[in-house]
Amino acid sequence: MRPCIAITSGEPAGIGPDLIASIDTSTFAVRLIVIGDRELIESRSKALNSSLDFVEYLPDRKPPNSGRLEILHIPISEACEAGALNKANAGYVLEMLKRACNGCLNQEFDAMVTAPVQKDIINQAGIVFSGHTEFLADLCGGVKPVMLLATDQLRVALATTHLPLRQVAEAISTELIIQILDILNHDLQLKFGLRRPHIKVCGLNPHAGEGGYLGREEIELISPAIGIMQQKGLNISGPYPADTVFTPQNLVDADAVLAMYHDQGLPVLKHAGFHRAVNTTLGLPIIRTSVDHGTALDLAGSGNADPGSLLSAIQSAILQTECVRQNASSS
Repeated sequence: MRPCIAITSGEPAGIGPDLIASIDTSTFAVRLIVIGDRELIESRSKALNSSLDFVEYLPDRKPPNSGRLEILHIPISEACEAGALNKANAGYVLEMLKRACNGCLNQEFDAMVTAPVQKDIINQAGIVFSGHTEFLADLCGGVKPVMLLATDQLRVALATTHLPLRQVAEAISTELIIQILDILNHDLQLKFGLRRPHIKVCGLNPHAGEGGYLGREEIELISPAIGIMQQKGLNISGPYPADTVFTPQNLVDADAVLAMYHDQGLPVLKHAGFHRAVNTTLGLPIIRTSVDHGTALDLAGSGNADPGSLLSAIQSAILQTECVRQNASSS
């Protein structure tokens, strides 16, 4: 059966609906279901001269012919103008995520792809929201999520995600690193088809602590975690200084790099492949991919939004679905 991929259209005032309008369904041999307000998505598509042909999504309906994009309609709370945020639509944004996630959990969908959301407007609506990653982890039963961004031959996972920098050192522990490495290794095998992935681990401090002179987290926390995972047979090495582990010669034998915090690893990743990178949430019982950028309110409705990352996220969701299916059939 063709994979069935759900795509949430994201913040309605942002470029999410624009990106939807740019999808060429003929390039994907799958069933694509966009979740969002039908009138909003169709009107933005018409404004951008998109040639997409929309049809209502019904779970029990036979999949339409290729070239037609299905829409699972969720009504927007208030009318939306491109570029103009409205906190009244925060609940609408989260409802799309809930519908897609629940659809994946009950196997209605094989994977979900998310367009960007605006975190601050959701919080202004009185809803505590730190990001897709944590929100979806809660919907999946409070599992431990791991953020992985990938482009071309570079994959970067994060030990901590959306934390103020001053809180990162306190959040790092041997137990956390072990947990993250276990999830990362498992999902690289399950969803990416890597039999024995080599994971290189960054240090927390400059020069990976320089033997304790610049900090002892590497000695007391990170190295012990690496040692325990090596004893379990995992192909883990480090800790490496973050300013050298990302050089081309040091990435040749790496399947993934584990960075200690958001801005240690992601600037390198985005420099290497912005608008082609894919954000994948590991540790979930579902497949979820997303774009590598924000809502770009200044570009919404202009026709100038780059769809590259969304298209890469869809392709990655398809490949991960196929890999999971192959693993299931061979087990």
